[in-house]
Amino acid sequence: MRDYIIMTDSCCDLTDEMARELELEVLPLTMHMDGQEYPNYLDGRAIANEEFYRRLRAGKMSTTSAVNPDQFAEAMRAVLARGKDIVCICFSSALSTTYQSAVIAAQDVAPEFPESHVYVVDSLSASRGQGLLIYLAVQKKREEGLSAQELAQWVEDNKLTLCHWFTVDDLNFLKRGGRLSAGAALFGTMLSIKPVMHTSNEGKLVPMDKVRGRKASLKALIDKVGELGVDLDKQIMFICHADCLKESEEVAAELKRRYGVREVYIHYIGPVIGSHTGPGTMGLFFVGRER
Repeated sequence: MRDYIIMTDSCCDLTDEMARELELEVLPLTMHMDGQEYPNYLDGRAIANEEFYRRLRAGKMSTTSAVNPDQFAEAMRAVLARGKDIVCICFSSALSTTYQSAVIAAQDVAPEFPESHVYVVDSLSASRGQGLLIYLAVQKKREEGLSAQELAQWVEDNKLTLCHWFTVDDLNFLKRGGRLSAGAALFGTMLSIKPVMHTSNEGKLVPMDKVRGRKASLKALIDKVGELGVDLDKQIMFICHADCLKESEEVAAELKRRYGVREVYIHYIGPVIGSHTGPGTMGLFFVGRER
């Protein structure tokens, strides 16, 4: 069986330490602010998460761009030249062109390495939901010694069991991204409405409910675990947050108390996804019967 690596992009929002422990090859998307480009490296070398959210709270505007085909092709060639195959697990195609870039790159490099294989998988996932899918895939690879093709198929077969539930604190960022009208954002802000959203089977971010107040929105995320989750006392869950660590720790503690969850890993939402969701966003990711 040929050796292979798992390639992904920085919208997995894993810590740099975890990405290295999982032996991942991670390509950065890019955040743009004040005329400068900031590659979304997981180690924050271009811009730290704390600094990014400080600037957002100060009123700075940011935009983002996907990994392009040339970037993927360069990274793929370097791996294939070492005689390794690739399983590339990408940010949802419904939210970014990163997956399409990886497909194009894989097709471009294939003639140069006729004995190699690149399997590109659309995770239909976002942020640490993508990260949790990759984490579980690596555990599967290590436990069962799956080939590259077998692992790619496992990801395809299991990606729709990865539940993604979010709440957004500042509705103006949803308005800016075209997911909420200006009137609805103003009205919702006045009434302290907090949307509860999830990533659908199509990989889209979809509003599911509206609740009054922050505490109610966080409780709604926790309640979804009981509603959809399986084997909760055996699970490792992921939380992502946009500069709201204390609340994330409180949610993690409640998950352990209420459901006996084994471990909850917490980390920032990186600058690329954070540009579209804003400060105060929190996401909770776990394995369920369905999304």
